[in-house]
Amino acid sequence: MKRTRRKFTPDFKARVAVEAIKEHRTLAELSKHFEVSPVVISRWKKEFLENMSKAFGEKSDNEEGTVDTEKLYAQIGQLKVENDFLKKSLKKTGL
Repeated sequence: MKRTRRKFTPDFKARVAVEAIKEHRTLAELSKHFEVSPVVISRWKKEFLENMSKAFGEKSDNEEGTVDTEKLYAQIGQLKVENDFLKKSLKKTGL
């Protein structure tokens, strides 16, 4: 029977990598606890250490947000106009 490949969330990978960095347990113990190969844990730890500076460095798309807020305000305005139109139409029909 063919075994399907497991997929791990970024949160899970980060939690395992942090535990590996703490070094309270050996890789073998972490491997048993999280049911992941020690090689994979080592790779996640290495990736985590290489990319941890990005957490404080660059601004993400969510922080900039000026374009998104303008779009949202435009959409709110449009929905308000549509809502008012529908309210007036409903009153005219007598419902």
